[in-house]
Amino acid sequence: MADGREVMIVDGGLATELVAAGLDIQGDPLWSARALHTNPQAIKNVHASYLRCGADVITTVTYQASVAGFMKHLGLTSEEAEQLLHSGVQLAKDAVTEFLSESRSSERQKPIIAGSIGPYGAFLHDGSKYSGNYVEQMTKEELKTWHRPQMQSLVRAGVDLIAMETIPSQKEGEALVELLREFPNTEGWLSFSCKT
Repeated sequence: MADGREVMIVDGGLATELVAAGLDIQGDPLWSARALHTNPQAIKNVHASYLRCGADVITTVTYQASVAGFMKHLGLTSEEAEQLLHSGVQLAKDAVTEFLSESRSSERQKPIIAGSIGPYGAFLHDGSKYSGNYVEQMTKEELKTWHRPQMQSLVRAGVDLIAMETIPSQKEGEALVELLREFPNTEGWLSFSCKT
């Protein structure tokens, strides 16, 4: 990392912790992202818990969030959907700010906010986020067009980096890396899900 840290602790499963807190997200096409609309405090509480446990990286609850998904499943306008994506970043920022103001350790470096982007298949809500079978019918440009509003929104909201997570195909991974180049001041990581 540019700030000199060699080892960083990333937070854990946000959705798992939201379920443990009593939220019912099973089968929801928005999955944990619905909590941005219904229970933002629960998200902030999970972020705070991970910070207290030593997380250096807090990922936003935007893995399954998209402008199109919020419009389709919540009836929002595109502007309202983008604002809801922004709120996911703001919740993470607020949790970090509050944690640092309460922290007694002067040695603690400021945690990083990673804007989470999941695969296109997460929007489809048909299990294809695991198989990636949709990429055969899509070009890289179509994949970039799909992901651009989410990445642009997260960058505008001020994430420290983009976390492109559990991407099921090389083609989609390449599309996301090409798209990230459109934001030259933004860093990112890319993780793949692998077939067994």
